[in-house]
Amino acid sequence: MSDAGPAYVLGSDRHELERLNQQAAAIGPATRLLLRAAGIEPGMRVLDLGTGPGHVALMLAEMVGPSGAVVGVDQAAAALTVARRRAQELGLGNVRFVQADATTWRDDEPFDAVVERLLLFHTPDPVAVVRHHAAGLRPDGLVACIDFDVGGARTFPAGPLVTQVAGWLEAGFRHGGADPTVGARLGLILKAAGLRDVGGFGVVAYLAPDDPSGPRFIAGVTRSLLPVITAAGIATAEEIGLDTLEGRIGEEMRSTDAVFMPPTVVGAWGRPGPS
Repeated sequence: MSDAGPAYVLGSDRHELERLNQQAAAIGPATRLLLRAAGIEPGMRVLDLGTGPGHVALMLAEMVGPSGAVVGVDQAAAALTVARRRAQELGLGNVRFVQADATTWRDDEPFDAVVERLLLFHTPDPVAVVRHHAAGLRPDGLVACIDFDVGGARTFPAGPLVTQVAGWLEAGFRHGGADPTVGARLGLILKAAGLRDVGGFGVVAYLAPDDPSGPRFIAGVTRSLLPVITAAGIATAEEIGLDTLEGRIGEEMRSTDAVFMPPTVVGAWGRPGPS
């Protein structure tokens, strides 16, 4: 097995793993909704790509039940250690984790479905990844992709600080080789990979001006992306002011009575073979 793979621009330190926990909790309901709509059912054998700390794999393990099985693949050993511990704590014996490159790994046994959440965001050639894993499905298998469209993230009314930070983040993601608006193109990616019966939709949250999760989300992503932003000359650490950023964003939202719309959680799915 190889632990090589696409660069994860946000890193994998303690702060990033905690941010992933918070993010997973925030988009968990949307993820479950999209996976149900895609066709994940009890009894399926499912591959979870870029499983990280295992949030989606554990959700899938519950959805497919004891008659099904889940394999989670990721290149980060630290994240997989967390995933294995969580599976053990939850008593889920129908899920296992493999350290490997999630974009190219292949099992000896075919899957009923392959799922990715926020992997294509960091993948240079998403069409190739989808095509590769679609070839590892049973006949009439399912590919389900869930990713962010960061282009939809904003406050209403717009505030100068949030607008500025959003610009820094999008530029930082692109400089690091990620595609922050890949969610908008998921359906096109699946069609380009040769899938048929492609469908999907997006889910948007609306956070109240006094909801602390909005400022915490923006500041958390900024913290993880800070080395890339500063190294690229997009903004300086002094301009960003990370230590006070969350508080300043919260104050701006409250003072303008602004609603925060996080990145849209987009799902798209399809099946291999001719239409």
